[in-house]
Amino acid sequence: MIDNRNLTCCKCNVPLEERKTVFNYLGHTFSADLPGCPICGMAFIPEEIVKGKMASVETELEEK
Repeated sequence: MIDNRNLTCCKCNVPLEERKTVFNYLGHTFSADLPGCPICGMAFIPEEIVKGKMASVETELEEK
């Protein structure tokens, strides 16, 4: 998975922790474990997830 040891929240200035993150898109909900801020809840979504898994889910949902 993602090496989040050096990731910190730019708003809260605390280390990110692995968290379940829920996404909603076109009426569908899916989740992924991503680094996120334990204070404000902001999630870090790495480029490989955005261009890979999320892009394929987006394409599948838009084709329906």
